[in-house]
Amino acid sequence: MSDTSSTKPGGLRVAVDIGGTFTDLAAFDERTGELHFGKALSTHGHLVDGIQDTLNGANIEAKDAYLFLHGSTIAINTLLERSGAETALLITEGFRDIYEIGRVNRPDAYNLFFSKHEPLIRRSLRFEVPERLRADGEVHKALDQDAVRSLVRGLKDRGVESVAILLLHSYRNAAHETRVKEIVLEEMPGVFVSASHELSQEYREFERVSTVAANAYVGPRVSAYLGELEGHLTNAGFRGSFYAVQSTGGLFPIAHARRDCVRMLESGPAAGVIGAQAICAQMGLGDAIAFDMGGTTAKAGVISKGEPLTTGSALIGGYEKALPIQIPMIDIFEVGTGGGSIARIGEGQSFRVGPQSAGSMPGPACYGRGGAEPTVTDANLLLGRLDEKNFLGGEMALDKEASLRAMASVAGPLGLDEVSMADGILRIAVTSMSHAVKAVTTERGLDAGAFTMVVYGGAGPLHASAIARELGIRRVLIPFSPGHFSAFGMLFSDLRYDYVRSCFRRLDEASFDELEAMYGDMEKEGRTAIADSAVKPSEIRLAYAADMRYVGQEHAVSVDLPLEMIRAKDRAAIKAEFDKVHAVRYGTSAPGEPADLVSLRMTVSGLMQKPSPRQVPEGAKAPDAEAVLRTKDVYFRDSKGFVATPVYARTKLRRGNEIAGPALIEEHASTTVLQPGDALTVDAFGNLLVSIGA
Repeated sequence: MSDTSSTKPGGLRVAVDIGGTFTDLAAFDERTGELHFGKALSTHGHLVDGIQDTLNGANIEAKDAYLFLHGSTIAINTLLERSGAETALLITEGFRDIYEIGRVNRPDAYNLFFSKHEPLIRRSLRFEVPERLRADGEVHKALDQDAVRSLVRGLKDRGVESVAILLLHSYRNAAHETRVKEIVLEEMPGVFVSASHELSQEYREFERVSTVAANAYVGPRVSAYLGELEGHLTNAGFRGSFYAVQSTGGLFPIAHARRDCVRMLESGPAAGVIGAQAICAQMGLGDAIAFDMGGTTAKAGVISKGEPLTTGSALIGGYEKALPIQIPMIDIFEVGTGGGSIARIGEGQSFRVGPQSAGSMPGPACYGRGGAEPTVTDANLLLGRLDEKNFLGGEMALDKEASLRAMASVAGPLGLDEVSMADGILRIAVTSMSHAVKAVTTERGLDAGAFTMVVYGGAGPLHASAIARELGIRRVLIPFSPGHFSAFGMLFSDLRYDYVRSCFRRLDEASFDELEAMYGDMEKEGRTAIADSAVKPSEIRLAYAADMRYVGQEHAVSVDLPLEMIRAKDRAAIKAEFDKVHAVRYGTSAPGEPADLVSLRMTVSGLMQKPSPRQVPEGAKAPDAEAVLRTKDVYFRDSKGFVATPVYARTKLRRGNEIAGPALIEEHASTTVLQPGDALTVDAFGNLLVSIGA
């Protein structure tokens, strides 16, 4: 469902994504349709410097932009590194330990060394608040405001930088949480304060407390960084609007991002999936796997029937020791394998690749910045897949001798030569990355082999063919400029607000008037948020969904519901849709069993102008002679050694060109590897369509 509204005159829209190794920029001039790209090493000591480097590299000045979009790994890294603020938790009296008790998960019953999750807030900084609401939101015990004020005054001497507030059933009635937050700000002005109802309107108190604790824990660092970047842009003459990318792939104002920091956990990866969705829409492709491999990690998501698959929560840190975050996000699985992943010998001569990464400093050994351990990038260089004189279009020279020394340091103890060691590193990396794809396909009841895999990230195209072979995927698509693709995806993001309301009803007894009223309240809230935005979208679109389960079940699945189905009060159609989703998710359904409605969900999106598809000129079946840069020796395991391999310039390829593997296709920030048996065709938009050989 959608309607239209006024659109602000177009201008320059700039998007920047910070990764573990590189910072990427994509800019779209809405007046001319031109695209600009930039790439620079991430400067983790001072992230703003890396952003300015990308602007300089792309010859773009902040003052010329009317819209600045940003995605960053700072929130997720703060959680994973446990480098957040000293945080206190204020929680309903009698429930001080629910954050530590959690769900009592023990996934490996026979693991004698199992250790449960470690809370972000230690027990000595968790305090009970005298108050209690009932499950329907009615007051059971009034809030003792004097006790709260006295408690908060005691926090000042404990070095507390941030405060999380979780009061039971605040998703039904936020009055107590709101008042506690007011008292905290009165007594501790300037402290970061996060209340659970601002982040989640769902039940499940452990998930709610984990979410608000995470937000408060990362809040001071993320908010300070965003404020610093905002100030830097202002000093550079930027007078436009600054938006961050959420984990849903949607945009929200920087003021909201500085308050609800956990909504940025997967901002960069989510933007990449949005970019893959746009490519699929251009090609009329309904189902695809979005695979992103950068310098530090590899990520995968799924596009089904033209839409990214989403989830209402995520486990940060893996299932065994995870802390749940209960916010809407694109369903993305991540593994610690990227171009900078370090290869090391472990106990008992075991060998691992990642999750430790060389990052941007010192970076892989071949970067010549002091790295001495071999990485995936070093392996690709030694096997001939990267060119030491043409990395990043020749802007950055690679040191092959340094890669050889690093590789020898692990190859020697294992009795291998450097080439065999490099090949082994890539084999391990490919196996690890295939797990990310399986996690969002096979483990969700989907057949990975039936999907086209859209591959991007600077290191993605280097490994696309090998990963596809590992999974039985037959079709791979390499979009234009894959090394900048997550930033490019932000140019396709829309303003987006996601809402959810817990609603425990039997489907066959639910009042549709009540359901429509709840959806109406969420719609009103979303429209108000978009109306308050500095940037006015061309169209507002509404999407309806519900979390459902069979009566007697504990966990629910999300089901997209067309508005017409709700207005028609068609219980049978809603139930059939739920049965279908349940069958895909779990491999079984029970059409004869009654169902519950657990929560109602609504997404309110303000659609933005998108870059037009980039067309490439028509060409012959064989690429032009000028497209062939050189021929070099490249190692392929199936060929049992190095093979003379042509290297093509991607910018010289034309629509209809066909290339048979083995071959390399080089561009500014990435290289695509065609293995023997692969076949490539260039489509009308300059995408590389690869048919994977046996």
